[in-house]
Amino acid sequence: MANMPAAEVDVTTELVVRLLAEQHPDLVELRLTPAANGWDNAIFRLGADLAVRLPRRQAAAELIRNEQRWLPELSQGLPAATTVPVRTGAPSSYFPWYWTITRWVNGVQAAAIEPRRRSHAAEDLGRFVLAFHRPAPADAPRNPVRGVPLSTRNAAVEERIAAAGLSRELLGLWRILRDQPEWSGPPLWLHGDLHAANLVLNPKGRLAGVLDFGDLTAGDPATDLAAAWLVFDRAGRRVFMDTINSERPLDAATWQRARGWALCIAAAMAATSDNNPAFRTMGNRILDDVLTDEGPAG
Repeated sequence: MANMPAAEVDVTTELVVRLLAEQHPDLVELRLTPAANGWDNAIFRLGADLAVRLPRRQAAAELIRNEQRWLPELSQGLPAATTVPVRTGAPSSYFPWYWTITRWVNGVQAAAIEPRRRSHAAEDLGRFVLAFHRPAPADAPRNPVRGVPLSTRNAAVEERIAAAGLSRELLGLWRILRDQPEWSGPPLWLHGDLHAANLVLNPKGRLAGVLDFGDLTAGDPATDLAAAWLVFDRAGRRVFMDTINSERPLDAATWQRARGWALCIAAAMAATSDNNPAFRTMGNRILDDVLTDEGPAG
């Protein structure tokens, strides 16, 4: 995460209009405005109710396909909106990958709100996670950096801790969390990237939607449970944890792996270069919480 990868295709408004005219001509007259240019995808708002999501590099292209294949099924019955595809786009002679049209989720990105003001969404996110975490089939997509044993992330995390100049205390904690007992249950469906930038809140601070299922995979639920530290302050964290444990009690090792996943993801944010100071600030805040709040084991 130190430097955002260069786009392999320059995804411009003109390109998107051309694709819409060719493949979804009934939508081409809607107003199109750039909304975000992320690590993997470019996002455009289309009219009042739609969004267009296009990969900007080959590595993200298969992630779009995973969403198109699985999200329509997985989104049924969830207690918050998702970026489920409502239409799909195909490769063309001038754009090499599949792309997606989704519903636009109205609200405010949780990352734009102070953690102490996100607590109203804690129970909502807990119920979303409970609904989403169901046993996954054998052909669920695999992700080498989510849902896997924490030990497989050791080299990357220790490198990030060093690159960001983080404390030896944090390194020692990482090694303790890394060595917690592994998940012994069946692989569960995971969002894979439940941090505040992928959550939308309504004007009352409740959860309106969950975005960006590009890391969709199956495995250890601790990856998503890391949201306790990635999203909330101490008060919100307790509500989120209590919501999970009241319906599906988890052992201390699972919550400590979740803490380890929060450390893993936040270290990547903290190691980011100057091209994303907001992520670096968010990462450092999360790492402070990881150090000072042990969660249910504390």
